[in-house]
Amino acid sequence: MLNRTLVSSAALASLLGFITMSSAADLPEADKVKVVKLLEVPNYCEGVVFDHEGRGYISWKDTISQFTLDGKHKPWAVTGAPNGHKILGDGTHLVCDASPSHLAVLHLDATGKMLDPAAKECDGKPLLGPNDLTLDTANKGFYFSDPGPSGKDNPIGTINYVDARGKTHLVAGGLAYPNGIVLTNDGKRILLAESQKNRVLEYPVLSPGKVGEMKVFADLPKNPNGKWEENQPDGMCLDAAGNLYVAHYGMKQVQVLDPKGKLLRTYPGGNRTTSNVGFGGPNRDQLFITGGLDVEAGPGGLFRIDLGVKGELVLPAKAK
Repeated sequence: MLNRTLVSSAALASLLGFITMSSAADLPEADKVKVVKLLEVPNYCEGVVFDHEGRGYISWKDTISQFTLDGKHKPWAVTGAPNGHKILGDGTHLVCDASPSHLAVLHLDATGKMLDPAAKECDGKPLLGPNDLTLDTANKGFYFSDPGPSGKDNPIGTINYVDARGKTHLVAGGLAYPNGIVLTNDGKRILLAESQKNRVLEYPVLSPGKVGEMKVFADLPKNPNGKWEENQPDGMCLDAAGNLYVAHYGMKQVQVLDPKGKLLRTYPGGNRTTSNVGFGGPNRDQLFITGGLDVEAGPGGLFRIDLGVKGELVLPAKAK
């Protein structure tokens, strides 16, 4: 109970904000949710995102498909190896593509037509193979992970930043397959899935494209079969309270961490190789999950969990 001392409105707002962000009370228990299969595509899928009209997009093989909430879907664009995907306020799309013909963050118009790439090199060097991205809308830029052929024994993966002028800068390096990446709601931290070390890293943002010392945000649960290949965090997203949702490849799970990295919930992922997560639906309170129904060589599925918890708004306001 709060004491009867008068508390300033600013202090009270801060306290209430802390309570909201720290509480798991609004998150349903795993046995209270139902995983619904929405659609299936011929290959393992990734990069779920929604546009201003509520249409969804997923990436699989060389194709980006557009879907509606009733599960109907159709090809929208063919690139090379589309992966992480975000949509800008003007309705254009940013898509990470690691195919040899691109190795770029692609820029597509609202119809799927290719524009000039948003990023193809960093400090004069070709990109390794972009994987995922997060928007820095306040500063008209974005961060993206660039793992390429990096791994536990070859930690050459990077985080890069594209500024408002379209120039790409190196943010951090020495990473063992950097993958899912999010900028926190307040713009003060970057959270990054380092796949081949089964952990999430945290970087304080000092200014756009500049970060401070890295620390481990969370070491994630391990698959009991002991295979490291099945202990890899992939795509991630945030809810409005700042909780982090991690698609855990090989675990068939989505793990939810609070803003300090504590494990709050473990939800079924539907797919065996759970690859990415994103909030959508009319109230932005449905969690959509991509991946592969079995192994990456087989078909992919898009699943939905009705959480009743509002996701962070990642889609910038529609440009007028």
